[in-house]
Amino acid sequence: MVRLPRFAVFTLVSLVAFMVCVHAEPEDVSLVDRVAEADAAFTVRYVQENLLQALSRYEDVLPELADLGIQSQATVLNRLSQLCYEATVFSEGDTSEDGALFERGKAYGFQSLRLNPHFEASETSGFRDAVSHVTDPAALHWTASNWGKLCGMNPIEGLLQQGKVLALFSRSVEIDPGYFGGSSASSLGSLLIMSPAALGGDAEAGLALIEDAIALNPAYLSNRTILAEYWGFTYGYFGQLTGIRDAELIERELTAVLEAELGTWLFWNRQAKANAERLLRQLEEMRD
Repeated sequence: MVRLPRFAVFTLVSLVAFMVCVHAEPEDVSLVDRVAEADAAFTVRYVQENLLQALSRYEDVLPELADLGIQSQATVLNRLSQLCYEATVFSEGDTSEDGALFERGKAYGFQSLRLNPHFEASETSGFRDAVSHVTDPAALHWTASNWGKLCGMNPIEGLLQQGKVLALFSRSVEIDPGYFGGSSASSLGSLLIMSPAALGGDAEAGLALIEDAIALNPAYLSNRTILAEYWGFTYGYFGQLTGIRDAELIERELTAVLEAELGTWLFWNRQAKANAERLLRQLEEMRD
């Protein structure tokens, strides 16, 4: 008898459940079952059609969201924020459609943050104080990820808002440095490297955060591409590429990404490999 790896069995079961749910009549599906449909699509979201299906299914739940427990509400909203962010991976460059998705993702993230009554009560009086009450790393991380992308699409306005993005990522790292493969640590690290000191930047601290994230979860390959992209190259005040800082580091980290197994991070490790190929081409073009 052929034995499939445990993760492969899980993926097949999830996919079968997803396909069964897709063909169910909407009026016959309970709220819990509709959440389960979305969950099943979410597990195989590395296929674009499945990701969009998951996004749609979770949004279908929103009119009855209050009927779920607080933790389940947070999970739905956090996954919506995450899926909006991840949906942009399938486009080339930051388009206006991507911007709309980032806005939706940010809104879902804030809706999740406001499930915490202490955050909601403190939000208008002081953002950093409000963030200090949050204990959900997913809500913090995906809100910051979408907001950070919006800052990058509008650099001048983004410079004014970046401190709040840094606060969200910092709190996520404080609560759970290993959340989602150390993504908050590496994201915070890249921002600290890219930001001027006057706006809270600290290149050495940023480098240390990314290196810590890699050490914490070597199987999550995106941290290595972040190290190559944001420490290996140099950038100007508004994020424009200006040169090469460490070509050897770029080649070493990206080669490691391309040679690594996909493992269990099926969505983001695929993206890491695509980014590694892009960054190696960029390195070669800059050398010519």
